[in-house]
Amino acid sequence: MAENDQNAPKQETTELEALAAENKEIKNDVTRGQKYVMWGMIAVSVIAVLTVIYIFAIRNPAVKAANEAVAQADMTMTQGNDSLALAQYQQVAKEYGYDAGNNASLMAATLLYKKGEYQQAIDQLKNYSPAEAIVGAAAKSLEGDCYVNLKNYDQAVKCYDNAISVSDDNAYYTPLFMIKKATVLREQGKYADELKVLENIRENYSEYCNAYRFDVDKYIGRAKYQAENAK
Repeated sequence: MAENDQNAPKQETTELEALAAENKEIKNDVTRGQKYVMWGMIAVSVIAVLTVIYIFAIRNPAVKAANEAVAQADMTMTQGNDSLALAQYQQVAKEYGYDAGNNASLMAATLLYKKGEYQQAIDQLKNYSPAEAIVGAAAKSLEGDCYVNLKNYDQAVKCYDNAISVSDDNAYYTPLFMIKKATVLREQGKYADELKVLENIRENYSEYCNAYRFDVDKYIGRAKYQAENAK
């Protein structure tokens, strides 16, 4: 019994030492956690500062410069100097991203098409990313027009299909792209396919036909006759 009493202080000492060690480890964990939080906050602050520097010292001046360059090209084009405007648009498209560089690619492609440089226009359009549905559809239609002039009719039809899809049933543009597609199908001798497109126009876009005096019934009759006699 006495021996057990003598061992009791030792046992209490051991437990106190273990508790002290555990408390020390907890303090160390807290200290490490505080350090991680501190370094994490520093990292976030650095990222925030770098972001601000990028926006105000790099991006905004670049966007401004790009917009000014496009405005200069626009002015040159309105003055009738298409060749110089083309060079300016191409320079902006090459040097800048952002909306200005993107729009410059589309304008350059338009001027290349106007010059009859259809393959170059197609190549230029590869650098263009549409920002909205109608402009994107018009760009695809322009690409289709280029392929028509290169007599690559299959690719032209694909471009017009894309334009029709992207234009999202726009009352003006969608039937216009469909008419272009029907014209190419006729050139290919695909009269039955042409007929389907024309009947779709009559059924869904009669207002367009009336507004722009597009005699869809006449073209339907012609396509139907040729489709029947081509069998």
